[in-house]
Amino acid sequence: MRINRSSCTAVLVGKEASVDHATMIARNEDAEGGINPKRLIYVPAQTASREFKSTFNGFHVQLPGDALGHTLTPMADTSADGEWGESGINSANVGMSATETEFTNAAMLGLDPLVPDGIGEEAMLSCVLPFVKTAREGVERLGQLISEFGTCESNGIAFNDVNEVWYFETVGGHHWAAQRIPDDAYVIAPNQTGIQEINFADSANFITAPDLQAFAQKNHLNTAREGFNFREIFGEDLRSDRFYNTPRVWAAQRHFQKDLPEVPESRELPFILHAPRKISVIDVAMVLSDHMQGTPYDPYGRTGTDEEKSRYRPIGMNRNQEMHILEIRSDVPASYRAIHWLAMGMNPFTFPLPFYANVSDTPAFFKNTTNDATTENWYWLNKIIANMVDPLFTKRDQDVMNRILNFRRAGFALGSGTVAKNDAGLAVSTADATAQLTAANQAMADQAVALTKALLTDVTTMAADRLTLQFEKGGEM
Repeated sequence: MRINRSSCTAVLVGKEASVDHATMIARNEDAEGGINPKRLIYVPAQTASREFKSTFNGFHVQLPGDALGHTLTPMADTSADGEWGESGINSANVGMSATETEFTNAAMLGLDPLVPDGIGEEAMLSCVLPFVKTAREGVERLGQLISEFGTCESNGIAFNDVNEVWYFETVGGHHWAAQRIPDDAYVIAPNQTGIQEINFADSANFITAPDLQAFAQKNHLNTAREGFNFREIFGEDLRSDRFYNTPRVWAAQRHFQKDLPEVPESRELPFILHAPRKISVIDVAMVLSDHMQGTPYDPYGRTGTDEEKSRYRPIGMNRNQEMHILEIRSDVPASYRAIHWLAMGMNPFTFPLPFYANVSDTPAFFKNTTNDATTENWYWLNKIIANMVDPLFTKRDQDVMNRILNFRRAGFALGSGTVAKNDAGLAVSTADATAQLTAANQAMADQAVALTKALLTDVTTMAADRLTLQFEKGGEM
């Protein structure tokens, strides 16, 4: 069985840590290669029970009826490897980001092996999000599925609603733990186990597999003299993590903690953090676009050596496929408080767009992604631009860099301006809001497409002007 190791970075923000008292769960999806076409769709509510069977690994389960409608970002072609829904918000205003590939240590995997036909990240969102009405319910439902069927991989999964943010991590085939992120805190999660000390007496903030503590005790897994550090007991800690994972935590934390020491390889960077200022959607987007700019490790930078520029794995890179920020706001009516921010392509060269989640459909330019390259859908349009821009960025082409900077500024302005304008004009009733939000998403998408196609023309022209001149001298008549 082929496991798709999706190497991502997640950002979680509690409601008191955000500038507008919204909860946020965000992640960039990275693929093994440079191309993995994605789309944004809306899945309508369903009343009938049905069987879910994964084409990826054969996992199957009978799903209950009364499934809630929800947004989803699946693969363009689901016929071979399944849905890989990745992110979505349901009509109860619950968000789910599934999932972040993680790694469990060999001792735990020997005691509780992964289950080849267990539930995996390909199926998690489709089997959980439509059936929960709070973030806590999401944790409980996913935990029950893993305890019953096992899982085929180690993952981190995020849930949020208007009040809470939860992070859920699997270790081994049947064991897991989830922590409620404090309201005034934020989290940066790369591809490694993150949760630290678990208080089993605090059921308001921790939920775990029923036998997690007893299992660790029986098998002598906890080497600490006191406490129960989930990361230390079950997580993997290899030399490669110092270059692949922890530097991303360090780079992301630098956006908020300006006094961080120069220790990008430190395994001791904490899971729960408190920023000295409030965090916005744009802050989160900038974190997920980070390529270690301002340090010697920036692959596009001027100051580092060739070795330094390739030493650490950045967050924003050419393997980015989509970036989502699932925002559940508390200062507007429930009918339009959920926004599914979405970018596709290479994060440093694009921007997220605010799609209201309580809709009946998504714009065709975003849902009709093909497996073949074209300028007529959002995924490929941004990938084509990135393929032309990246080599010019590497050469520090200032005209191109300025053009991308201005493009991103315009995109962020479009997003924030659209939300403010639409919020001011929305009706309170859900029935009216659904139609208005669907139309508002389409209008915003049209503007974004026009802006991006104009950039395509500009960068194509600039790239052509910079081609090495080659010609043959014509023969004389």
